Amino acid sequence: MSVVAPDFLLAKAGDIVVVEEGSPVAREGKADWWLGHVIHVVRGARDPSAASLFQVACVDTGMIRTINADLVKGILRPKDLD
Repeated sequence: MSVVAPDFLLAKAGDIVVVEEGSPVAREGKADWWLGHVIHVVRGARDPSAASLFQVACVDTGMIRTINADLVKGILRPKDLD
């Protein structure tokens, strides 16, 4: 049985990602999501190969935010696709 890594472990600077925030339980099944451009990845101290934080620019507003890595739910356009 092969284990598939979560998308946030594969994301890197330059990727376009889907960021999902909010608790579906607390908000009656609704979660807020937005598209972001990863501009910086912070690696974990205990496991340098795993991302722990991302600095992401919202593609709609341009607002730059620092988010927990596990909020990245998918990679829409990897940087290497160019």
